This record gives sequence, structure tokens and C-alpha cells, in this order.
Amino acid sequence: MADHTPIFKSWASEWLIRAVIFMNILPGLLVFGLSTASAPAAAGYYGIEPADVQYSMIVFYASLAGFFALERRFFIFIASKEYLIIGTVLQIITSYGCYVTHDLHTLLALRFLQGMANCITTSVCLTLVFSRLQTDRAREIGYSLFYGMLLCITAFSTLVTAPIIDAFDYNVLYKWMIFMYVPGAVLLVLIMNKIRLNRKAPLYQLDWASYVIYTTVLCLIGYILVYGQQYYWWADKRIVTATIGVVMLALLHIFRQRALKRAYLSLDVFRYRNYVIGVFLILILYICRGAFNVTTNYFTTVLGMDPRHLSYILLANIAGIIGGVLYSSRWIVMKRPMRWIWMGGFALLLVFHLWMNFLFASEEDASSFITPLIIQGLGAGMLMAPIIVYAISSVPPHLGGTASATGVLFRFTGFCTSIALFNYFQLYSRKVHYNRFLDLVTSLDPFVTARLEGYKTAVTAKGVPADQAAKIANGLLYRSADIQAQIRFSMDYYYLISCLLVVVILLIALLPYLNRTVINLSNNQPAPASY
Repeated sequence: MADHTPIFKSWASEWLIRAVIFMNILPGLLVFGLSTASAPAAAGYYGIEPADVQYSMIVFYASLAGFFALERRFFIFIASKEYLIIGTVLQIITSYGCYVTHDLHTLLALRFLQGMANCITTSVCLTLVFSRLQTDRAREIGYSLFYGMLLCITAFSTLVTAPIIDAFDYNVLYKWMIFMYVPGAVLLVLIMNKIRLNRKAPLYQLDWASYVIYTTVLCLIGYILVYGQQYYWWADKRIVTATIGVVMLALLHIFRQRALKRAYLSLDVFRYRNYVIGVFLILILYICRGAFNVTTNYFTTVLGMDPRHLSYILLANIAGIIGGVLYSSRWIVMKRPMRWIWMGGFALLLVFHLWMNFLFASEEDASSFITPLIIQGLGAGMLMAPIIVYAISSVPPHLGGTASATGVLFRFTGFCTSIALFNYFQLYSRKVHYNRFLDLVTSLDPFVTARLEGYKTAVTAKGVPADQAAKIANGLLYRSADIQAQIRFSMDYYYLISCLLVVVILLIALLPYLNRTVINLSNNQPAPASY
């Protein structure tokens, strides 16, 4: 049986307990966003390609998603305090390794281990959080706040890391992470009793084979989606080999799960229609969430914002997320029909994408984007927790663990798919528009001539010789064409996302049986360690 000794020592107040748990959760969330904090800085420091930076993040995510089902066995076997210490020590060691290494393959291996360690620490901390929340109402609000934190973490990591990247090399972020892990872990160990939160079960018949197969499939899927564009997809042997590996290992995994008496991830969850709809909506949400990178990319490449000013304007998005999470948590507590809040959330995302189409321009006041960013945050905040808890509640209690782990798979797939779509459309759409602009640029066009003269005059006024000013003016003209191509790509991509959102809203409106699932977090709990 689980130990009946109090989890925390009697002298620890409730607010101290909550603060210490938060101090342990925050580094686990931030470490995921380090790769996105400044991809150019990471690529420059390690001497790698931007796609390698993206893949280091994918490896972290794949490790976490693959280890989640196996991690529960270790969590039950090892006492909570010792288990937390193990996870924290691994996090510190891998962070130090990322700090000192310059080799890509070493970095990927460390990020993989970091994902496993992150799953351990986050699992303990979230279990401790919800041990303090005894009622269904508190649990529903708690999960809403946690998934709201996940939505905010990218913008928040940009805010806190921008000053560090400006003053130091990129790898200093990992040293900073080490110092963030230590205080919270030490305090949590001091206020916790030596207890077990679950009935102890021996570590026998661990399904390592399923874990290896499943995690390898995730890493290969990420490899294909991240590097496919760079290697011209299936024209390259590496992508072909990875695709064959995914198909063969996926089939092996399916047949293995059907044959096992105790499956690693039961396929029975897909027999429940509302669960399938729920994970499909998760996939769509993550694709739309990834499309937000188009906006941040526009801020940096077209408007020329540095990471610090970018983080300031993203505070509006964080404010929207907080508002959306508070509203959705109340909606869940009041047991209102899920389809209405889904329609409202996706409608807000649709408004954001359509509004941004009218705002994309080579020159724009930053204040013009405040309201759209708030709307985007409201939409995402209203959708994240309701979709996840709905999907988990759609299956019987004995399938809750599998449903939770499989939900992480769909979040991972949506995350990777958004990267692949962004890379694909950015290359081809920008290329098409760039060539169109250049086709219109001729020396006979009076507008082009006037623009070149304007550039030349401005450069000459800075003291540049006339012959060099002419070359610089031509470069500025091509730079202007590149910016216009970037703007047109952003508009095209958001138009496609808008069409997708219209289809999703119509499907939700036409499926009234979605209301038949009752939210229940007493028996089924969403995955605590997920992004």
C-alpha cells in the first residue's frame, strides 16, 4: 500500500510547499524551450545548422514521450524523494554536458538523456501538486493552469534568456539552468518525508524492447520532418532509409502490442470515437500553435526586433493565454459542453490569422499587434486543457495511462508537423514570390529607378563613395524584394491555416455527439510530463 505518512513535514506551510514545487517545475519547462530561445545563437555557438538545433529539441521531446509509459514503473518502485534526487542529478549532469560540449552528436545524446530526466522530475512534481488538490474541481483547475504554463513557456523563456544571450555565449544558458535546479531540489528534499506515493511494485518484466522500438520511431519521424526539406525529401537516401525504418518499426510495434498480454501502449484507445476526435484536435491545435512561429519570424526578420524586444511584445500573448486558461478552467468546472468552448477557441485563432493577414507589412507599429496577440493567446488558452482532459475522459479508467501517453504522441507529431510545414512553405512560397518580384525589377521601370536613387542618395549621405553606394543600393533593393517575399509567404501560410480552422470549426459544429463524454479526472489523469 501507499505510505500513510504525511508527504511533507509538519512545519512546512502550504504556501511554502506550493512555492517549492513550482521552483522544481519551472526549470523542467524552461529546459525544453532553450533550443527555441535563440536558434541562431545556438547554431552559431555549436557550429551547426538551424535544422540541427530544431532536431535537438525534437530528440528531447521524443525521449520524454517515449519514456513516459516506462517511467511509471520506476516511479512506483523508487521512493519519491530518492526518485526526485535521481532525476535532478541527471538534469544537472546533462546540463553541464551541454554547457561544455561542442559536438552535435554528443549534444543530441545529452538532450535525449535530458528528456528522460525531465520526465522523471516533472512526473514527481506534478504528482505532488495534485496530491494537494483533493477535489475534482481543484484537479481540473490545476491541470488547466499546468497546461497554460506550457503554452506560456516559449515566450517566457525568450523573455528570461534574451539578456543572458546578449551578454554571454549561448552555452551559459545551461550553466544558468544548473543553478535553477539546485535551490528548488534542495528545499523539496528538506521539506519532504521519506514516503511512497504509490504501492511498491517490483521491477520485473520491464518492456524495454517496446520502449526502444517506440522511441526510435519517434526520433525517425522527427528526423524526416525536420530534415526532409533540407535533403529534398525522398530524393535523398537518408530520408528514404528513415521512412523505411519508420514503417517497419511502426508495424513491428503494432503487432507486438497486439501480441503482448500487457501492452506497453494499448491500441484499444482508438476504439473510442471521441478519443480519436480529441487527439485529432490536439494535432490541429499544435499545428496552429506552430504557425505562431510565422509571426515571431516576421517580427525578427521584417521588423528587425531583437530577442529582448520580441519577448516584450510576446507578453501580450502570455496575458491572453492566462485569460483563456482561467475562462476554460471555469468552463470545465461548470461541466459545460466542450464543443462550444472548442468552437470559441478555434474561432479566436481564426480571427488572429485573418487579422494578421492585414497587418503584415514591411513597416508597422509594434502596438498594432497587441490585440491580435492577446486574441491568439485567448484562443490557445481556451483549447489546450479542455481538449486534453476531454480526450483522456473518453476512455475507461484502465486505459487512462495509455490514452495519456498516446496523447503525448499526437502532441509530438503535431509539433514536428508544424516545423515541417513551416520549413516547406517558407522555402517554396518565398522563392516563388521572390522570383516574381525580381521579374518585375527592370532598369526601365521608373519606380525601380527612383528606389535605387533613393537608396544611393541615403548611402552617399553617410559618406560612402559613389561607386560603392551603387552596389549597396542594388543590395538594398534585393533585400527589399526578400522582405516582400517573406511578407507574402506569411500571408499565404496564414491563409492556409485559416482554411484549416474553418473546416475544423464546421466539423465540431456538425458533431453533436461530442457532448456525450463526461469530464472525469478522478480515475483518468492527463500526462503530467508533456509539452
